[in-house]
Amino acid sequence: MGNMSSEAAPVDPVESAPAAAPAEAPAPADGSSAAPPGEKTEKQLKREAEKKAKKAAEAAKKAAKLEARQVRGQSGNTVTVGVVPNPPVDLEPASGTRDFYPEEMRLQRWLYDHFRNVGTLCGFEEYDAPVLERQELYKRKAGEEITQQMYSFTDKEGVEVTLRPEMTPTLARMVLGKAQSLMLPLKWYSVPQCWRFETTQRGRKREHYQWNMDIIGCKGINAEVELLAAIVLFFKNIGITSKDIGLKVNSRKVMGAVLKSMGVTDEQFAPVCVVMDKFDKIGPEETQKELRDTQGLDADTAKKLVDCLLCKSVDDLAALCGEGVDRSGVDELKRLFELADAYGFGDWLVFDASVVRGLAYYTGVVFEGFDRAGELRAICGGGRYDRLMSLYGAVQEVPACGFGFGDCVVVELLKDKGILPDLPKEVDFVVAAFNEGMQGSAMKTASLIREGGAQVDLLLEPKKKVTQTFDYANRVGARYMVFVAPSEWEAGKVRIKDLRLGEDVPDEEKQIDVALDDLSKVKEVLEQWALTKQMGAVKV
Repeated sequence: MGNMSSEAAPVDPVESAPAAAPAEAPAPADGSSAAPPGEKTEKQLKREAEKKAKKAAEAAKKAAKLEARQVRGQSGNTVTVGVVPNPPVDLEPASGTRDFYPEEMRLQRWLYDHFRNVGTLCGFEEYDAPVLERQELYKRKAGEEITQQMYSFTDKEGVEVTLRPEMTPTLARMVLGKAQSLMLPLKWYSVPQCWRFETTQRGRKREHYQWNMDIIGCKGINAEVELLAAIVLFFKNIGITSKDIGLKVNSRKVMGAVLKSMGVTDEQFAPVCVVMDKFDKIGPEETQKELRDTQGLDADTAKKLVDCLLCKSVDDLAALCGEGVDRSGVDELKRLFELADAYGFGDWLVFDASVVRGLAYYTGVVFEGFDRAGELRAICGGGRYDRLMSLYGAVQEVPACGFGFGDCVVVELLKDKGILPDLPKEVDFVVAAFNEGMQGSAMKTASLIREGGAQVDLLLEPKKKVTQTFDYANRVGARYMVFVAPSEWEAGKVRIKDLRLGEDVPDEEKQIDVALDDLSKVKEVLEQWALTKQMGAVKV
């Protein structure tokens, strides 16, 4: 058979769908001057313009999708997919959820592989659990938004269940389920799917996956430092630096001491923290107002609490504790910053008294990843939750801490930094039969190559023209074409062509006939062939 000739065609990147714009926030709390009554501020006008642009972009996207669907149904031997102008079902995913086409799945796998790699490098074990949980697991009576955001229903057995909104209560349930049989400390991680019915915005959807790492059974601050080190390692591995991202750190224990000194009771503490957690969203004035209106605090106490949130250092916050107040939380914070410096990631940390986290179960150090450019909401967050398992039946407090890291927001971060990876479809070999009569031989060839651990895409229907076969190989990102033709097959061989060698290499230098007996070790054969031809090492 003659030489096979065709050059690789570039693979067009598939653009991600445009991200949702941020939801409108309440009145400006950033110090900007308010507009006269009846007029809108510059910030409000800007957001309205962004909202209109978003709607226009979504309409254009929908129109483009509809137009793309209006393709011919079937012509000759070419099968295509055609869609009627008004299909009987909505072809878009449910609001706040995503489809993962192969190009999106490649990005998802790349990201989750990084999550799992860091967990493994840090000595953690992976776990998982059903996405369906009982509602009672999340009803902790602390005024948390999460109970209002659940996808909940009563099943046919009369049990109140929900799609899990977060993973930490599930972890607590699993740990208590084995109790004495587990050897502490536990270091576990997971990448679960979570569901919350909330306003969708950039980097935040109703359905998302979340990387969780937790340490159960370690009382000291070393556990929090190890978790923060894992987050930093992940960022470094995907090309993010401390100039891009910072980690805000605070302590619920310190805030508890400060609030107690101001007359806030233990019963009020958790719901007050839920309000304080909104500080960055609604600003100081609205925070004070909500503390007064929903928590019954007097104006002076509400103002003092907001002043706490504005503290710029651990020492400033400690000064608010006054004499005779438990300062162990302050000492823990200082030790955490010391250990972070020793670990080598001190430049990533920032003290921020406004970080209290909205979930009621946090009891000690809390932290939150933030975009230094200010374009995105919290990148990740976590902290210590020593009392959570007591709510579910532990006879005493079980020390625990962990973090959650959503997949949506980190993708937006990579887009903003211009370092979203290009992940085209790739396969090692395409195996093509010369004609339908050689299809069985092509299947045998594909089987032998796969035995050696190589990726093989078998062309299911032989093309009429060789150029069509090469076009297919280029579209699927193949490195090699394996052509199964009568003349080589009768000699006990198949012809393999390297599709990624340049135009300066003659066609006869790009291909090699390989014996059928050697196909299960074709990687070694091709590497030796490349060295013989002085083309450098070939990696399959």
